[in-house]
Amino acid sequence: MDRALMSRGSVSIEVAVLAPAFVAMMVLGGVAGRTAVANAALEAAAHDAARAASISRDAPTARREALAAARSQLDWRGVSCSGAPQVTLSGSVDGRSTSFRRAFTSDVGQNATVTVEIACTVSYSDIKLPALTMPDGQRITASFTSPLDRYRSRG
Repeated sequence: MDRALMSRGSVSIEVAVLAPAFVAMMVLGGVAGRTAVANAALEAAAHDAARAASISRDAPTARREALAAARSQLDWRGVSCSGAPQVTLSGSVDGRSTSFRRAFTSDVGQNATVTVEIACTVSYSDIKLPALTMPDGQRITASFTSPLDRYRSRG
């Protein structure tokens, strides 16, 4: 039998065997990339939201500004969450955990901080591969803490 004919046949078999594995690796790379991008977006959104809250003078304004900053950052980055991201606001006074509102009603001169935590389930519903069962999504969270100005009046 001709040696060139045999090598052509083995290449076809190698391609048939390795192609599905290569496609599966590409899909898994896409899943990992989407999760990494979403994680970075949540980190940036938590940072922006905490900073927006910490420069506000009162809790209602801080809550509104934090939610707007988080929404703006996530929209800008195009994060694909299944459902709306969950935003949790909390605070601390002199190192002790407290409510978000209590951080803003603490006395001038006290150390107070606000923390924003954002949670999102990254959706993989648009990634389809018949041989590979994709999970519904992966829940990721990010948080950031920002100090309130010690010597500025709070209300």
